[in-house]
Amino acid sequence: MKQRPSFPVKLETVAQTKNNSVSTSPSWSQGQKSAGNKTPEPIPASGFGLDSAAVRANMVKKLLQSGLEDDLVLQAMGTVPRHTFIDSALANQAYEDTSLPIGFGQTISKPNVVARMIELLRQGRNLKITGKLGRVLEIGTGCGYQAAVLSLLSTEVYSIERIKGLHEKAKENLRPMRLPNLHLIFGDGMPGFAGGAPYAGIIAAAGGDNIPKEWIDQLDTGGRLVAPVVTAGGQQSLVVIDKNKDGIEKSILENVLFVPLKPGII
Repeated sequence: MKQRPSFPVKLETVAQTKNNSVSTSPSWSQGQKSAGNKTPEPIPASGFGLDSAAVRANMVKKLLQSGLEDDLVLQAMGTVPRHTFIDSALANQAYEDTSLPIGFGQTISKPNVVARMIELLRQGRNLKITGKLGRVLEIGTGCGYQAAVLSLLSTEVYSIERIKGLHEKAKENLRPMRLPNLHLIFGDGMPGFAGGAPYAGIIAAAGGDNIPKEWIDQLDTGGRLVAPVVTAGGQQSLVVIDKNKDGIEKSILENVLFVPLKPGII
């Protein structure tokens, strides 16, 4: 009798078909229940070389010195082993504040950028009760690193990736980490993912000429969206959108450099 696959991370594969229907493959888990509002336990590390907590602690120290101040974001950044999300040939650069190639013409964002965007996302909500965001949508899973960090700071995360090879790569990277509140989706991120809406937060790892209307529609009232957008002069800038009962408020922050936001799946 063939054994049923067992994946610690809850994985969903969703592809947009020509008639806009959605096909979903089964999800598996090891029977773990969500940690709810409790901050997940740190991911185990062997304690040697790049697995040493001291290496990540040094990265966090630099993030703190750069002006980041959200304790839970810093804690999550110090928990997730970034070196396991990149090719072994580049592993010695994993904890430097630099973006690195992950294949398929894509990159993993700088630790400072990841922490900055998540910190901005959290500032848009009242976190006094649980200390965690509610349901979050990530546009652009990439190698899965930011999704892992988000999963430690949110009750539930939906992360969508349009490049099949990267979606599969993220599944492999995340599988050992046993994150029961993380859903990985293969599909076009331009229309968002209505299946998980409304979202307390939406975060994008690719920059377009504007914010798709679907993302705004899927954002909950009181929610916040953080994404790179091409502004005047063709430069990408970090944009924050807050949605309230009276409409939306938009803030344009510092210049950034992300891969372009594209439609469709490949």
